[in-house]
Amino acid sequence: MNFLEERIVRDGVVKEGNVLKVDSFLNHQMDIKLLDQMGAEFKRRFEGKPINKILTIEASGIGIACIAAQHFDVPVVFAKKSQSINLDGEMYVAEVESFTHKCINHVIVAQKFLTPEDHVLIIDDFLANGCALQGLIQIVQSSGATVEGIGIAIEKGFQSGGRMIRNLGFQLESLAIVDGMDAATGHIQFRDQDAVSKTGAAAGDDEICRSCTLD
Repeated sequence: MNFLEERIVRDGVVKEGNVLKVDSFLNHQMDIKLLDQMGAEFKRRFEGKPINKILTIEASGIGIACIAAQHFDVPVVFAKKSQSINLDGEMYVAEVESFTHKCINHVIVAQKFLTPEDHVLIIDDFLANGCALQGLIQIVQSSGATVEGIGIAIEKGFQSGGRMIRNLGFQLESLAIVDGMDAATGHIQFRDQDAVSKTGAAAGDDEICRSCTLD
């Protein structure tokens, strides 16, 4: 069990509707030492990639992206979910649906912050149905920049997003992949990523997993 899985087991809360609350350490109150570990792990997994910019989406991805950016020594651009007076010039716009908030947002990035010369690492806190990632990928591709990889804190492996993104050919690295959880018992299954890699199992297969119970 890796450091993020251990923290999920210790402090995460499973709610009805396949909701995993990690707001005490990841996306409301943030444990900076944990985020620093995550940033170092992303740097290790994308070693050798010519990444010169990190892209995320407001709001929950920003903290993780900023700490990770220290390890890559690159700036962070975050896609905004609403137009404001501070945004000027031409914009890249994509439509995304939020699994958590059950709404559709138009995410916006100023064109001056993404160029064809950029090599982008996309980072976010959760991956469920993949809509947010598709929107960010669309924005990067619209700019002519290159998606060098995608880093996710927690992937819900029982939903289609991870499989879909991997099938598009992107290097997707999730630090914890949850293959199942039960709100009544607090039971959670993590995918054994090392075993999946060694056996050559297809992305999205859920035969190889480990079980834990959340307090």
